[in-house]
Amino acid sequence: MKTVTTITELRDALDGHRARGDRIGLVPTMGCLHAGHASLIERAGAECDVVVATIFVNPLQFAAGEDLVSYPRDLHGDAQTAAAAGATLLFAPSLDEMYPGGRDSVLTSVAVAELSSVMEGASRPTHFSGVCTVVAKLFNIVGPCRAFFGDKDFQQLAIITRMVSDLSFPVQVVGCEIVRESDGLAMSSRNVNLSDSERAAAPVLHRALRAGAAAVRAGETSADSIRRIMGEQVATQQLGTLDYVDVVDPDTLRPVEVAGPASRLFVAVEFERARLIDNLDAGAG
Repeated sequence: MKTVTTITELRDALDGHRARGDRIGLVPTMGCLHAGHASLIERAGAECDVVVATIFVNPLQFAAGEDLVSYPRDLHGDAQTAAAAGATLLFAPSLDEMYPGGRDSVLTSVAVAELSSVMEGASRPTHFSGVCTVVAKLFNIVGPCRAFFGDKDFQQLAIITRMVSDLSFPVQVVGCEIVRESDGLAMSSRNVNLSDSERAAAPVLHRALRAGAAAVRAGETSADSIRRIMGEQVATQQLGTLDYVDVVDPDTLRPVEVAGPASRLFVAVEFERARLIDNLDAGAG
């Protein structure tokens, strides 16, 4: 695996691969790689000839008071993880390389209306414009490719997929299954910020989703009842504060009144130093 830190280096390397007819896979990340990220790189390697993993903690998607400064960083460990998973190139640019003049010098923003206004967008109003702006920039840097994203950030996946369609990027977005710990907790870079007691409580997110899905399988169709069931499950622990639970249409991300196996269940919980999100297909067993 080769590590590059400039846009020019990355483009030059990819030009050489494309001249040989290689298929390009892209795995954008903010680093602190774990087994979930590794699974994305492995999936990209199985479907593409060249895999570009990117590591960039994007300040545009953090609002004032969020965890930009404390967001975990481990470039050396990330390089080892990416290489072991099969990455061909690791793109690890500096802030100045991505945003010359700093974050405040960026005058262009990319936003996807409607899909960005609910759930995470309601709780973090500027978040998805920051995500879309940096991902659009990465797509322009890398060029035609297949881009791999995890289903854990299902709303993000839906937004990026729509952005690609609306703006005609030569990119195929591929959603990949959530990787979980043995107790059901979805793997996340933010999990390292949990205290021991919070880590013990954190699987409540998955239990809440499973409780909601079990209600759907049992024939419950009232989305409000399912939201109540999930909220009550989160309330069984005392360390995390519920931000939201929701039952939505997976295509529009809009809340539904009547739930069914095709609905998607979402939950977000705030711990002291980590905000965790998770989701599940309502028809999941």
